[in-house]
Order: sequence, then structure tokens, then C-alpha cells
Amino acid sequence: MKAFFRDSVAVAQVELVKLLRDPTEVFSRAVQPVLWLVVFGQVLAHVHGIYTGEAGYLAFLTPGILAQSVLFSAIFYGIAVIWERDLGVVHKLLVSPAPRSALVFGKAVSAGFRGLLQAAVIYLIALAMHIQVRLEPPAILAVLVGVLVGSGLFSTFSLIVACLVKTRERFMGIGQVLTMPMFFASSAIYPLDLMPGWLRLLARVNPLTYLVDAVRGMMIAGGESVYGYGTDIAVLLASFVVLLTVAVKLYPTLVE
Repeated sequence: MKAFFRDSVAVAQVELVKLLRDPTEVFSRAVQPVLWLVVFGQVLAHVHGIYTGEAGYLAFLTPGILAQSVLFSAIFYGIAVIWERDLGVVHKLLVSPAPRSALVFGKAVSAGFRGLLQAAVIYLIALAMHIQVRLEPPAILAVLVGVLVGSGLFSTFSLIVACLVKTRERFMGIGQVLTMPMFFASSAIYPLDLMPGWLRLLARVNPLTYLVDAVRGMMIAGGESVYGYGTDIAVLLASFVVLLTVAVKLYPTLVE
């Protein structure tokens, strides 16, 4: 077990160095949340048919955009793995002494770094817009833990897709097809009560819904979890374990 975590940390550390050497990524990742909160959020806040409680629509939307940012940045993580395959990096990793589970888990952890960056950006935007977010250390820590789990979950899912399609062109097309339905079939930008029955059913089996629910309850002043934090975390962790297991089995097939 000690060797597993050591190898996972080594893989994650390499990805962290890449992130620190590319400061432009901080700016590029801030653009989308700014657009959603400053532009679309301001417009949708005036739609009276979307009732989101006393906190207001922008407060309701902010955790959803955080979850969306986590999804969008993590789901395209697989394309980086395809690049590594083309450059021969994956071959070198597979012949190293590190077990495949540590390689995949390390990738998931490294995706969490990007998720934490997204969280920092959105907290800053929320404070600049005077959105009432909770700033107590336990609440912030809980949000960051949720972001880490969500990033790991969706990046692992992305890795599975990369192992199946094996080419950048196919991955980009499939990634776009998967992300938008997952985003809109969740409670990120509107309550589930506004959805038709069939879409509400899809939302309830969508892991993004539970990430949004947990983050919204912990991030927004006066927020609460609809399904309960225990259910949210259980669904996210169970989904992550299942996807991690599948990814470990498929990872060597990426080089075939």
C-alpha cells in the first residue's frame, strides 16, 4: 500500500509540474466561469419562472458552475493521455515497476489539482460579485474535497473513453457529445423540479447531480443538500471506484 501511494504521488507530481509551468492555463480556465456567472447568470437571474429560494439565482448557480468547470476540465483529460501515448510516455509508464492502478490513480489525483484551481477562481468571482458564499474553513475544505473527488471521477471516465477510441479526433467528438447532456441533465443551472419526468430520472443517475448537490449545500450561505451529504459522497465515491477499476483494466489497451 505504501508503494502504491508513493507511485501515485510521483505520477501526480509530474502533472503538477506541468500545470505550474503553464501560467496561461490559470487565465484560460477563468474565462468560462466568468462568462457563465457574469453574463448568462445575470440574464437568467431575471427569469421569474426559475425559483431558487431566498439566496437568489446567482447563489444557486455558482456551485453548479464550479461543478461544470470540474466536469469540462476533467472530461477532456483523456486527450492528454492520447498525446502521451503518441509521444511514447504511456509505453514507458507501463514498463515501469509502478502498478497500473497507481498510474491511473495518480492521473486522477493530478486532475484534482486542476479542479482546485477552478474552485479558487470561482470563489474569487463569487466574492467580487458579492455572492454569499460560506468562508468558514470547514465549509471551504468540504467543497475542496468534493471537487477533488469529482475531478478524479470525471477524469477517470475520460481515461476510459480515451482507451476505447484511441484517437484525438474521435475523442474530441465523443467528449463534446458526453459533456453537454451530463451538464444539462443535472441540477447545475436549474432545479430538478423544473425538468420533465424522464429528464429528472436521468439526472438522478447522473453523478454530476450529486456533486452539484453536495457543493451547493456546503458552499452557499444557507444552502443544504437535497439528497443528504452521505448519499452524495457515497454515490461519488462508488462511481469513482467503479470507473477506476474499469480504467485500470483498459489502460494497457491504449498502446495496442
